[in-house]
Amino acid sequence: MEKVYVAIGNDVQEGLATLEWTLRKWSSSQISIVLLHADNNKDYVYTYYGKLPASYVNDESVDFLKKSEQGKVNKVLNQYIAFCGKVKTETLNIDIFDEPIPKRVLQAISRHRICKLVMGITFLKSSSMQHINLFTGLKHIQRKKPDFCELYITSGGKLFYLKEINNEEIIEDDQGEMVAKLNKKKGSFKGWIGKLFQENAKNQQISASATTTTDAPANWDECVEEIEVYFNHLLDDDSIHSNVDEDEEIVHVSIEPDVLKDLDPIQKTEFLRIKLGETRDAISMKKREAKENAIRSSKAEWAINLCNSRVLDIEAQLNEQIMKRREFETDLATVNEELTENVIRLEQSKSKLNSTIEIQKELSNKLKSVTVTKSRREEQLRKMIDKRGFMIEEIEKLRKQKDVMKRRIEFCRDKDAIEMVTRLNELGFSYKEFTAGEIITGTENFADHRRIKCSGDLTNVYKAEISQTITVVKLYDSGVKQISYEEFDDKVKILSCVQHPHLVAMLGFCRELKCVVFEYMYQSCLRNVLFSNGRRNQALNWHARVCIAVEVCSGLTYLHLAKPRSMVHGKMNLSNILLDRNNVAKLHGFRLDYLHDESDVKADIQDFGSLVLQLLTGRNWFGTLDEMLDQRVGDWPLEVAKEIARIGIRCSCRYGEDGAYTGMTMVMKDMEEVRKMADELITDVGGLVNEFSIDLEIPSFFLCPILQDVMKDPHIASDGFSYEVSAIKQWLEMGHNTSPMTNLDLEHKHLTPNHSLRTLIQDWHKKRSIPL
Repeated sequence: MEKVYVAIGNDVQEGLATLEWTLRKWSSSQISIVLLHADNNKDYVYTYYGKLPASYVNDESVDFLKKSEQGKVNKVLNQYIAFCGKVKTETLNIDIFDEPIPKRVLQAISRHRICKLVMGITFLKSSSMQHINLFTGLKHIQRKKPDFCELYITSGGKLFYLKEINNEEIIEDDQGEMVAKLNKKKGSFKGWIGKLFQENAKNQQISASATTTTDAPANWDECVEEIEVYFNHLLDDDSIHSNVDEDEEIVHVSIEPDVLKDLDPIQKTEFLRIKLGETRDAISMKKREAKENAIRSSKAEWAINLCNSRVLDIEAQLNEQIMKRREFETDLATVNEELTENVIRLEQSKSKLNSTIEIQKELSNKLKSVTVTKSRREEQLRKMIDKRGFMIEEIEKLRKQKDVMKRRIEFCRDKDAIEMVTRLNELGFSYKEFTAGEIITGTENFADHRRIKCSGDLTNVYKAEISQTITVVKLYDSGVKQISYEEFDDKVKILSCVQHPHLVAMLGFCRELKCVVFEYMYQSCLRNVLFSNGRRNQALNWHARVCIAVEVCSGLTYLHLAKPRSMVHGKMNLSNILLDRNNVAKLHGFRLDYLHDESDVKADIQDFGSLVLQLLTGRNWFGTLDEMLDQRVGDWPLEVAKEIARIGIRCSCRYGEDGAYTGMTMVMKDMEEVRKMADELITDVGGLVNEFSIDLEIPSFFLCPILQDVMKDPHIASDGFSYEVSAIKQWLEMGHNTSPMTNLDLEHKHLTPNHSLRTLIQDWHKKRSIPL
């Protein structure tokens, strides 16, 4: 981008015309403009009465006036920059404090290598602090500038050229017509003095009462003309004297001895007379010059005294104006302070008004939101009422089908038992005596990985595969305890006589290894299922637990009423109760003898009571009922829970105490009533459970990633995941700076409540509590 330097003065109209010519000249080129301007001379200050020497004004006034003048210059420059519009514009100051401005312009051309310079014709005169010949300054710049610099001189938005014709300096436009003619010898002191005191006349009209010194003339304007004539006379005298100094040679009177020797006395007398006349003429001329010099000195002293008096007058008026200005500034500062206070109060009022308006808008929005929410809730309530009516109708239909469903359940259970007996008979090895090789092959020589564990304890029971059927092999002869073949035969005989749907069935035996083969129970023992740390125990809901208690009671009652002789279990605990695929309970590990008394029967009843309470609470029984209900299986029906607890407590009573059971027949009767009550509840809510089963499943985002449980107070961490607030706080307090989910560094440890998720969880809990 090419730079074009434009030299402009403080005449705004002339400067704008110069810039307009420049922009028009390079309208088709990409240029940037550099405004070349000159600061005012530091030896002078511009006052209301014109330009004065800085030495005649105090320092405070000088600083004030220079700042004021600089503000005016900046204002003019801003006007020039704004006039250039989108063209990139910058400023360059020429310091004229030490040297004439033409010389400084030439230095600037060389220093900044200015290739294109547009100069307004008034730039030198308006910027100079001394009276100079305008034509001489422009001509000096044009003659001394480097060859690489193109100089354009403009005036009034037109291009002009400098010429000298017949010892006269003229300015022609681009059409060759003369537009100005300058005198080389005389300057216009009147124009300069009028411009210097241009504002003085206005201030004199405003401040007519200003006092002057006693030496000043009564009317300054009357002396201006006379000073103008005197100033022109001085210029003429200076030019004459300068011409005399350059063109004339001063004749020194001297007498050459050699010339006088060659002359006769008459010639010598004539020669001396001529020289004496010349000397007298020279003395007369010198006297005349001395007299004229004395007159000029007197006039100069008169002009200086007049100017000094005027300076004192102007300085007094300036001081008076400065005092008034200070008073005005004080008043203005007071007004500005009041205005500032009013503005602050107004802003505060506006802020309060805006706050009130915002609160009003917020309340209006909340009212609309509440109205919409209320309408939506009313619509949901209406739908729920309609749905409830439909559900009541469905419940009535289901109640009519209750007996049918009950008979179907009983039929299915009997069918399962019959199918089991039939399947065993079809296999052809019921109570079959197996060989030792079959047992060893099926158990892989009693390998440890085939050993069945219950509650973490190793047993003498192994999982075996015999004739492509999964079975269980129990060793009665171990390294610690050994039995005789007669004792083993008695046990096998007793097991062959005991057959009940809720007793583990014997499939065969091996007399050589003293082991018995039983059917395989896929769900392992009740202790593992009930007290497992995994999620398997969630399958045992409250109804399944009631069924297990009834089935255990049925098997134990059968033992107590067995024919021809009754039997007791002797080890009634969770480890000896096994579950099949359908969570049907079967007893195992009971005593294989008929040696028992009434205390053993009572012990079985007490152990059954303890088992019932463990099914109810999910732990060893202690405390009150409300505190000990196992909540992992859902909400227990209160009536069923109370009845189960009552039976368990009665079974646990000592023999002979009030309310204690005297036999398993009474216990079985009460358990059947509890099961009937539970079946009715399941039948009544069966349709509701099926209908809401999908909605009541726990959504994955309801679970805390740390606790793996439904959150009560979810908070969002910086990784974007929601956690239970207590869990994530404990995580952070342990010194972790990473995310529990991504293992990446957390940006910060601030937690934000997730109100939306908490509302969804609360709604889910409410919906989950409706059917039960």
